[in-house]
Parts: sequence; C-alpha cells; structure tokens
Amino acid sequence: MNDDEPTEFLTLEDILAVGKAYLGRRPQVRDYGILEAAAGRPRAVVFGEPVYPDIHFKAGALLHSLVKGHALVDGNKRLGLGALRLFYALNGFTVIADDDQKFELVMDVAEGRLVAVEDIAARLEKFARHS
Repeated sequence: MNDDEPTEFLTLEDILAVGKAYLGRRPQVRDYGILEAAAGRPRAVVFGEPVYPDIHFKAGALLHSLVKGHALVDGNKRLGLGALRLFYALNGFTVIADDDQKFELVMDVAEGRLVAVEDIAARLEKFARHS
C-alpha cells in the first residue's frame, strides 16, 4: 500500500463475519454501538487530517477498540485479532508474527500493558509486512 492508495476499512458486517469465522458461531453482541465505533475509529479525521497517520496506527486503533471495548459477551480478543488480520489483508499486508507473538500482543492490549495506539502501532510495524 502506497501513501496515495486509499485505505480499505472494515464495516460492521465485516467485523461480524470475522467474529463468526473466529468463534465458530455467530457472535453474541452485547453492544452494536461499540462495534460500529470500533469499525469507524481507524477512519477518524480531525481538522481535515487523519488521527491515525498510517496503516499500523489505523490497525492499532482497530485492535485496541475491539479488544478493550468488550462489545461481545465472549470472544473480544479473538475478534480483535481476526479483524486486525483482515484489515491488513485488505490493505496488502500480511501478519507475519508467530502464534506466541500474536497472543502476547493481544494480551498486552487486553491487560493494559499496551494502551497508547502509537505503542500498539510500533509493535504491529514489526509484525506486518507488505504482501
């Protein structure tokens, strides 16, 4: 993805489909508003400028919102990881982290060891490569 290529964002329907794929069933949603907000967060613009300046910041914002927002009754971490992978794939990136690294990343976000989107983005930059 070049800077001049438009970013592909996930929709609420995409996120629900990821949930079904990763959970093996239709996700039990506690709050659709939180899911919609999570889908919209990577697109945020303030004074005409994107809040999240690159693909890794956008991915970090998505992951943080899905993992910490607790929109589902169960499966928020799995949903976050699945949505992250789909978001990257739609934008020409592959997550190259091994299972242990992915688990550690998601748990660090879930347990509050990674809070700032810029810190999540820095970790993601090491784990994603342009396809």
